[in-house]
Amino acid sequence: MPLTTPSLFPPESRVFQKFPSRRSVVHSTKGIVSCTQPLAAKCGIQVLEAGGNCADAAVAVAAGLNMTEPCSTGIGGDMFCLFYDAKTKKISALNGSGRSGNKCTLETIRNSLGLKDGEFGKIPMSSVHAVSVPGAPAGWVDVVERFGSGKLSIEQVLAPAIELGEKGFPVSEGVAYFWDRSEAQIREASPNGGEMLKKDPSAKDGVRAPKAGEIMKNPTLAQTFRALATEGKKGFYSGRVASELIKVVQDLGGYLELDDLARHLETGSEPVEPISLKFRGQNVRELLKDAVLDGKDGDDVGLELWEHPPNGQGIVALMALGIIQELEASGQIPTWGPDDFNTAPYLHAIIEALRIAFADASWFVTDPNVEQVPTDGLVSQPYLAERAKLFDPAHASDSPPHGSPAQRSSDTVYFAATDGAGNGISFINSNYGGFGTCIVPAGCGFTLQNRAANFSLEAAHPNALAPRKRPYHTIIPAAVTNLHDGSLHSVFGVMGGFMQPQGHVQVLLGQVVGRLGVQQALDAPRVCIGAGMSQGGQEDRTVFVEEGMPDATVEGLKKLGHEVQVVRDMDRSQFGRGQIIRWSVDPVDRIGCWSAGSDPRGDGGAYPL
Repeated sequence: MPLTTPSLFPPESRVFQKFPSRRSVVHSTKGIVSCTQPLAAKCGIQVLEAGGNCADAAVAVAAGLNMTEPCSTGIGGDMFCLFYDAKTKKISALNGSGRSGNKCTLETIRNSLGLKDGEFGKIPMSSVHAVSVPGAPAGWVDVVERFGSGKLSIEQVLAPAIELGEKGFPVSEGVAYFWDRSEAQIREASPNGGEMLKKDPSAKDGVRAPKAGEIMKNPTLAQTFRALATEGKKGFYSGRVASELIKVVQDLGGYLELDDLARHLETGSEPVEPISLKFRGQNVRELLKDAVLDGKDGDDVGLELWEHPPNGQGIVALMALGIIQELEASGQIPTWGPDDFNTAPYLHAIIEALRIAFADASWFVTDPNVEQVPTDGLVSQPYLAERAKLFDPAHASDSPPHGSPAQRSSDTVYFAATDGAGNGISFINSNYGGFGTCIVPAGCGFTLQNRAANFSLEAAHPNALAPRKRPYHTIIPAAVTNLHDGSLHSVFGVMGGFMQPQGHVQVLLGQVVGRLGVQQALDAPRVCIGAGMSQGGQEDRTVFVEEGMPDATVEGLKKLGHEVQVVRDMDRSQFGRGQIIRWSVDPVDRIGCWSAGSDPRGDGGAYPL
């Protein structure tokens, strides 16, 4: 008999990688899927091969990732996307996030958590009160209907993921690590946790977390997907799935009701206007001018970064990039060259710009349908120039007013897909933290997100919990267009909680300042700032630095007054996992080409059609 799958792998360890490896940029003229799981990417490739476009493929990937990486994402969570239409050169945004329940008042939840009047507190990530209405199911259907090719039904789009669930799939190494780490919570969170574990007669209760390379089946999730595929949104927000979702939440003391799901069924996802910032700093014109096809001397050469508007935190990336642009214009920082990339002065400017941006966003970013959010003002040039005055090139600043969002988790999936027609989609789907709450509706095969943990429980805060409100949202897709003609430069993103806007800035500047290719920009070590929260009186000024950063940079940041903590091995997951797909045209043959990179911190890669 052959050897069993455990013989393929070294002993289980927290060591992220024993030896450095090299990934090449992946190219294709027909389209690319770039994500963290190869089998999920295959779902997207199958849909492209069947005649679907990148939007159809993205939903197939989202479902495939729910199967193969449930420790990060799922149908019980939320989604956002940016879609670039090559024909119109327009970027469209879709907000697929859910809301709190109608009975989830601030007073009710504070009382349930045992908080006294005036006492600071947060909704725990594992609490049933952290469950908000899942927006992903409606989002998947709406993406296919709004942006899809029209050639494939949602049933055809979900078919590859359904097959994975029914026939089983081998579990990847990174996912196996996080699945094992979450097993205890999965068992304890609800009576139905066994659905998310591998059946093994020799294990406790006959189930356990799957190991790397072992076959995992999830027929109940496949059944949930079939309901969505054949009945549309009603298959999730009414009927059996909806009843089981509400039952498990209410059995655990939560306040969601069937009417909350029915309301989301009626309203669906929300088309919103994307927000952007024009970036002409850091010598970007000199970098790109000779690469403009049929360019002219008067062309406005630069990049425009597009993000999702609030309730998402994409505005943090725009503000930080805008502050860096203003710092350069005022002479407070130089125009950097490749040798400056990831040096202490370079990272100091990025860190401080992000702190300033987070200070504003943590106060202002909330549901714009409930509270007024001054989006235009926050990204305006005069305001960013004023905020840039807080920067001290010689020393780390104290925590700005309001404080930055809490340093929590980096469990989300970001992926990108492109097609032969020149369209691109930047897509993100998330449980929020790991498996979310780990609460499983019976017979449904998925966990419920813990996104409502991001609400403030302080009545005066704009992001305070209220009935049927969307919280500050961490998941943000990004896209970049060329200023001179509005053509697509790239779709990209870096998943991972509050790391996401930080990753967007670092990865984009890596390409501009560091002159890095798309794969190198993702390979490079990153930094991540801590919370700096003023709520509750606790401040965190830590700068987390990924192993691999030069020693001189680490020491330089310390000398500038930063409280530095180097993060190693599997803990590096907090720096997120990114994907980039760029568009270019061969200057001789005039044939378009997609070029992609995929983060080595994930299990996947970029896969060409």
